[in-house]
Amino acid sequence: MKTLLIPTDFTYQSLQSIPEIAQQYYPQKLNIMLVHMLKITDSISELLMLSRRSAEIRQIPDNFYKRCRDLEKDYSHLINRIHIDIFYGSTVAVFNNYLDAHEVDGIVPPHSNYKLLFKNSIDPEILIEKSAVRVINIAEITGPMVDIITPENELIEQQ
Repeated sequence: MKTLLIPTDFTYQSLQSIPEIAQQYYPQKLNIMLVHMLKITDSISELLMLSRRSAEIRQIPDNFYKRCRDLEKDYSHLINRIHIDIFYGSTVAVFNNYLDAHEVDGIVPPHSNYKLLFKNSIDPEILIEKSAVRVINIAEITGPMVDIITPENELIEQQ
């Protein structure tokens, strides 16, 4: 089973390449890690609170989680698991350690409209270019690109 890392800005565009990539590796199933990268802060008070990742995690739209679960279900024959994570660090050594710890076999470059979401967000291409893991280039997906996950409709109880 292979593990692939895909940088994400929590938009639909981050997910569009997953079916195509998974089909390229068929019959082998994939573990997919969707990762947003943040440089670590210099502030001591922020470092003490680093274990409380709730500020960044709260920024992930519920619809993004739902779409990930839908992809897992729809492509269960190709995808073992989709995991969402936040990487804290800004050096190649720390990034390579992260890749080794998660046994990442390949990295998919970020989509063309990738956005930095937080003041500490870093461009993933900087670390990807210098990493020790193979970069998997795929052709751009054609069709309409959606930059945001639309809010889910509220469920209304009918009487």
